[in-house]
Amino acid sequence: MRWASAIEYDGGAYHGWQFQPDRPTVQGHVENALSRVANAPVKTVCSGRTDAGVHAAEQVVHFDSDSNRSADAWLLGSNRYLPPDIAPQWFVPVPDEFSARYDAWARDYHYAILDRRAPSALWRARAWHVHQRLDEALMRRGATALIGEHDFSAFRAAACQAHSPWRNLHHIKIQRCGDWLYFDIRANAFLHHMVRNIVGSLVQVGRRRRPPEWIAELLAVRDRRRAGATAPAHGLTLMRVHYPSDSSVSRRVAVKDAGHTTDHRARPADAKI
Repeated sequence: MRWASAIEYDGGAYHGWQFQPDRPTVQGHVENALSRVANAPVKTVCSGRTDAGVHAAEQVVHFDSDSNRSADAWLLGSNRYLPPDIAPQWFVPVPDEFSARYDAWARDYHYAILDRRAPSALWRARAWHVHQRLDEALMRRGATALIGEHDFSAFRAAACQAHSPWRNLHHIKIQRCGDWLYFDIRANAFLHHMVRNIVGSLVQVGRRRRPPEWIAELLAVRDRRRAGATAPAHGLTLMRVHYPSDSSVSRRVAVKDAGHTTDHRARPADAKI
Protein backbone atom coordinates (compact mmCIF):
# COMPACT_ATOMS: atom_id res chain seq x y z
CA MET A 1 0.00 0.00 0.00
CA ARG A 2 1.25 3.49 -0.81
CA TRP A 3 1.05 6.32 1.72
CA ALA A 4 1.74 10.05 1.51
CA SER A 5 2.79 12.20 4.43
CA ALA A 6 3.71 15.81 5.20
CA ILE A 7 6.85 16.25 7.28
CA GLU A 8 7.61 19.42 9.22
CA TYR A 9 11.19 19.94 10.34
CA ASP A 10 13.79 22.38 11.57
CA GLY A 11 16.76 21.66 9.34
CA GLY A 12 19.37 23.34 11.53
CA ALA A 13 20.85 20.10 12.88
CA TYR A 14 20.83 18.17 9.60
CA HIS A 15 22.84 17.89 6.41
CA GLY A 16 19.74 18.33 4.29
CA TRP A 17 16.87 16.00 3.49
CA GLN A 18 18.67 13.35 1.44
CA PHE A 19 20.06 10.31 3.21
CA GLN A 20 23.82 10.22 3.75
CA PRO A 21 25.34 7.19 5.49
CA ASP A 22 27.85 9.16 7.57
CA ARG A 23 25.85 12.31 8.41
CA PRO A 24 22.54 13.09 10.15
CA THR A 25 19.79 13.80 7.62
CA VAL A 26 16.04 14.28 7.83
CA GLN A 27 15.36 11.38 5.47
CA GLY A 28 17.52 9.08 7.54
CA HIS A 29 15.57 9.83 10.71
CA VAL A 30 12.17 9.64 8.98
CA GLU A 31 12.89 6.30 7.34
CA ASN A 32 14.21 4.87 10.59
CA ALA A 33 11.04 5.93 12.43
CA LEU A 34 8.70 4.61 9.73
CA SER A 35 10.61 1.33 9.60
CA ARG A 36 10.12 0.90 13.34
CA VAL A 37 6.39 1.53 13.02
CA ALA A 38 6.13 -0.90 10.09
CA ASN A 39 8.48 -3.44 11.65
CA ALA A 40 10.04 -3.62 8.19
CA PRO A 41 12.31 -1.42 6.04
CA VAL A 42 10.63 1.69 4.60
CA LYS A 43 12.05 3.95 1.88
CA THR A 44 10.66 7.39 1.12
CA VAL A 45 10.48 9.61 -1.96
CA CYS A 46 10.21 13.35 -1.31
CA SER A 47 8.70 16.23 -3.26
CA GLY A 48 12.07 17.98 -3.41
CA ARG A 49 15.35 17.73 -1.54
CA THR A 50 16.16 20.55 0.85
CA ASP A 51 19.75 21.61 1.56
CA ALA A 52 21.61 21.51 4.84
CA GLY A 53 20.07 23.96 7.32
CA VAL A 54 16.86 24.52 5.31
CA HIS A 55 13.53 23.99 7.08
CA ALA A 56 10.15 22.64 5.95
CA ALA A 57 6.60 23.28 7.07
CA GLU A 58 5.26 20.70 4.63
CA GLN A 59 7.70 18.38 2.91
CA VAL A 60 5.52 15.78 1.15
CA VAL A 61 6.81 12.22 0.85
CA HIS A 62 5.41 8.91 -0.30
CA PHE A 63 6.35 5.37 0.71
CA ASP A 64 5.14 1.81 0.23
CA SER A 65 4.43 -0.63 3.04
CA ASP A 66 2.69 -4.00 3.35
CA SER A 67 2.25 -3.44 7.09
CA ASN A 68 -1.35 -3.11 8.27
CA ARG A 69 -1.24 0.31 9.94
CA SER A 70 -3.83 3.08 10.13
CA ALA A 71 -3.08 6.72 9.35
CA ASP A 72 -3.23 7.47 13.07
CA ALA A 73 -0.82 4.64 13.84
CA TRP A 74 1.68 6.00 11.31
CA LEU A 75 1.31 9.52 12.74
CA LEU A 76 1.59 8.71 16.43
CA GLY A 77 4.18 5.98 15.96
CA SER A 78 6.53 7.94 13.72
CA ASN A 79 6.43 11.00 15.96
CA ARG A 80 7.22 8.78 18.92
CA TYR A 81 10.47 7.62 17.30
CA LEU A 82 11.57 10.97 15.85
CA PRO A 83 13.57 13.79 17.47
CA PRO A 84 11.49 16.87 18.39
CA ASP A 85 12.77 18.90 15.43
CA ILE A 86 11.16 16.48 12.92
CA ALA A 87 7.40 15.97 13.07
CA PRO A 88 5.11 14.30 10.51
CA GLN A 89 1.81 16.20 10.35
CA TRP A 90 -0.51 13.76 8.54
CA PHE A 91 -0.65 10.52 6.60
CA VAL A 92 -3.09 9.61 3.84
CA PRO A 93 -3.39 6.53 1.58
CA VAL A 94 -2.77 7.30 -2.10
CA PRO A 95 -2.98 5.37 -5.38
CA ASP A 96 0.01 3.21 -6.24
CA GLU A 97 0.89 5.50 -9.16
CA PHE A 98 1.10 8.63 -6.97
CA SER A 99 4.55 10.27 -6.83
CA ALA A 100 5.37 12.93 -4.27
CA ARG A 101 8.02 14.24 -6.67
CA TYR A 102 6.64 13.91 -10.17
CA ASP A 103 2.97 14.67 -9.45
CA ALA A 104 3.77 18.03 -7.85
CA TRP A 105 3.06 20.98 -10.14
CA ALA A 106 4.49 23.73 -7.90
CA ARG A 107 6.46 24.35 -4.72
CA ASP A 108 6.26 27.33 -2.35
CA TYR A 109 9.35 28.59 -0.53
CA HIS A 110 9.48 31.29 2.13
CA TYR A 111 12.56 33.31 3.05
CA ALA A 112 12.76 35.57 6.13
CA ILE A 113 15.11 38.52 6.64
CA LEU A 114 15.45 40.73 9.71
CA ASP A 115 16.96 44.05 8.60
CA ARG A 116 17.71 46.06 11.69
CA ARG A 117 20.84 46.87 13.64
CA ALA A 118 20.20 44.45 16.51
CA PRO A 119 19.93 40.71 15.89
CA SER A 120 17.11 38.54 17.23
CA ALA A 121 17.81 36.12 20.05
CA LEU A 122 14.58 34.18 19.45
CA TRP A 123 14.65 33.97 15.64
CA ARG A 124 18.39 33.82 14.95
CA ALA A 125 18.06 30.30 13.50
CA ARG A 126 15.07 31.09 11.27
CA ALA A 127 15.97 34.37 9.55
CA TRP A 128 18.93 36.12 7.92
CA HIS A 129 20.01 39.13 9.95
CA VAL A 130 21.00 42.03 7.68
CA HIS A 131 22.30 45.12 9.49
CA GLN A 132 21.28 47.60 6.81
CA ARG A 133 17.68 48.62 6.13
CA LEU A 134 16.70 47.21 2.73
CA ASP A 135 14.60 48.97 0.12
CA GLU A 136 11.79 46.51 -0.59
CA ALA A 137 10.34 48.68 -3.37
CA LEU A 138 13.57 48.38 -5.37
CA MET A 139 13.68 44.63 -4.75
CA ARG A 140 10.09 44.24 -5.97
CA ARG A 141 10.99 46.07 -9.18
CA GLY A 142 13.98 43.84 -9.75
CA ALA A 143 12.02 40.67 -8.95
CA THR A 144 9.47 41.26 -11.72
CA ALA A 145 12.07 40.17 -14.29
CA LEU A 146 12.12 36.71 -12.74
CA ILE A 147 8.44 35.94 -13.30
CA GLY A 148 7.74 33.41 -16.03
CA GLU A 149 9.77 30.71 -17.74
CA HIS A 150 13.48 31.46 -17.94
CA ASP A 151 16.93 29.95 -18.00
CA PHE A 152 17.96 30.43 -14.35
CA SER A 153 21.64 29.53 -14.84
CA ALA A 154 22.67 32.76 -13.09
CA PHE A 155 20.94 31.51 -9.92
CA ARG A 156 22.05 27.90 -10.12
CA ALA A 157 24.67 26.35 -7.84
CA ALA A 158 27.76 24.93 -9.51
CA ALA A 159 26.94 21.51 -8.05
CA CYS A 160 23.40 21.50 -9.45
CA GLN A 161 22.60 18.19 -11.15
CA ALA A 162 19.37 19.24 -12.91
CA HIS A 163 19.29 18.35 -16.61
CA SER A 164 17.89 21.75 -17.59
CA PRO A 165 18.27 25.26 -16.09
CA TRP A 166 14.81 26.28 -17.32
CA ARG A 167 12.17 26.81 -14.65
CA ASN A 168 8.78 28.54 -14.53
CA LEU A 169 8.61 31.01 -11.64
CA HIS A 170 4.92 31.68 -10.94
CA HIS A 171 5.31 34.52 -8.47
CA ILE A 172 7.67 36.21 -6.05
CA LYS A 173 6.10 38.32 -3.32
CA ILE A 174 8.15 40.60 -1.07
CA GLN A 175 6.36 41.91 2.00
CA ARG A 176 7.51 44.01 4.94
CA CYS A 177 6.16 43.70 8.48
CA GLY A 178 8.08 46.05 10.74
CA ASP A 179 11.73 44.99 10.75
CA TRP A 180 10.94 41.77 8.89
CA LEU A 181 11.02 41.11 5.17
CA TYR A 182 9.32 38.02 3.77
CA PHE A 183 9.98 36.53 0.35
CA ASP A 184 7.36 34.05 -0.90
CA ILE A 185 8.35 32.31 -4.12
CA ARG A 186 6.42 29.74 -6.14
CA ALA A 187 7.75 27.83 -9.14
CA ASN A 188 7.10 24.55 -10.88
CA ALA A 189 10.48 23.37 -9.54
CA PHE A 190 13.73 24.86 -8.30
CA LEU A 191 17.39 24.47 -9.13
CA HIS A 192 20.02 23.83 -6.46
CA HIS A 193 20.32 27.01 -4.31
CA MET A 194 17.99 28.86 -6.70
CA VAL A 195 15.86 30.58 -4.04
CA ARG A 196 18.85 31.50 -1.89
CA ASN A 197 20.74 32.88 -4.90
CA ILE A 198 17.71 34.93 -5.96
CA VAL A 199 17.35 36.36 -2.46
CA GLY A 200 21.08 37.07 -2.22
CA SER A 201 20.97 39.00 -5.49
CA LEU A 202 17.83 40.93 -4.56
CA VAL A 203 19.47 41.96 -1.29
CA GLN A 204 22.20 43.61 -3.35
CA VAL A 205 19.44 45.63 -5.01
CA GLY A 206 17.84 46.36 -1.63
CA ARG A 207 21.17 47.66 -0.36
CA ARG A 208 21.27 49.96 -3.42
CA ARG A 209 24.53 48.41 -4.57
CA ARG A 210 22.87 47.35 -7.81
CA PRO A 211 19.92 48.80 -9.76
CA PRO A 212 16.70 46.78 -10.15
CA GLU A 213 17.52 46.25 -13.85
CA TRP A 214 20.55 44.20 -12.82
CA ILE A 215 18.32 41.17 -12.09
CA ALA A 216 17.17 41.05 -15.72
CA GLU A 217 20.78 41.40 -16.83
CA LEU A 218 21.74 38.38 -14.72
CA LEU A 219 19.07 36.28 -16.38
CA ALA A 220 20.38 37.32 -19.79
CA VAL A 221 24.07 36.60 -19.14
CA ARG A 222 23.33 33.23 -17.45
CA ASP A 223 26.52 33.42 -15.41
CA ARG A 224 26.35 32.45 -11.72
CA ARG A 225 29.62 34.31 -11.04
CA ARG A 226 27.94 37.63 -11.87
CA ALA A 227 25.08 37.24 -9.36
CA GLY A 228 24.93 37.97 -5.63
CA ALA A 229 26.19 35.73 -2.85
CA THR A 230 24.04 32.81 -1.73
CA ALA A 231 21.73 33.78 1.14
CA PRO A 232 22.16 31.72 4.35
CA ALA A 233 20.24 28.45 4.51
CA HIS A 234 18.59 29.04 7.89
CA GLY A 235 16.25 31.74 6.53
CA LEU A 236 14.63 29.37 4.03
CA THR A 237 11.55 27.19 4.56
CA LEU A 238 9.73 24.88 2.16
CA MET A 239 6.15 25.92 2.90
CA ARG A 240 3.88 23.91 0.62
CA VAL A 241 3.84 21.50 -2.32
CA HIS A 242 0.96 21.69 -4.80
CA TYR A 243 -0.69 18.69 -6.43
CA PRO A 244 -3.60 18.29 -8.89
CA SER A 245 -6.88 19.25 -7.24
CA ASP A 246 -8.39 15.78 -7.63
CA SER A 247 -5.61 14.03 -5.67
CA SER A 248 -6.07 12.85 -2.08
CA VAL A 249 -2.92 14.73 -1.09
CA SER A 250 -4.30 17.99 -2.46
CA ARG A 251 -7.55 17.44 -0.56
CA ARG A 252 -5.59 16.79 2.64
CA VAL A 253 -3.70 20.07 2.21
CA ALA A 254 -7.00 21.88 1.57
CA VAL A 255 -8.40 20.52 4.85
CA LYS A 256 -5.29 21.74 6.66
CA ASP A 257 -5.57 25.21 5.15
CA ALA A 258 -9.27 25.44 6.03
CA GLY A 259 -8.29 24.71 9.62
CA HIS A 260 -5.87 27.68 9.64
CA THR A 261 -2.86 25.63 10.72
CA THR A 262 -0.28 27.75 8.92
CA ASP A 263 3.16 27.45 10.50
CA HIS A 264 3.61 30.87 12.11
CA ARG A 265 7.09 29.93 13.28
CA ALA A 266 8.21 30.72 9.75
CA ARG A 267 6.62 34.18 9.98
CA PRO A 268 7.48 35.49 13.47
CA ALA A 269 6.31 39.07 13.01
CA ASP A 270 2.82 37.92 12.00
CA ALA A 271 2.19 36.13 15.27
CA LYS A 272 -0.34 37.76 17.59
CA ILE A 273 -0.37 37.54 21.37
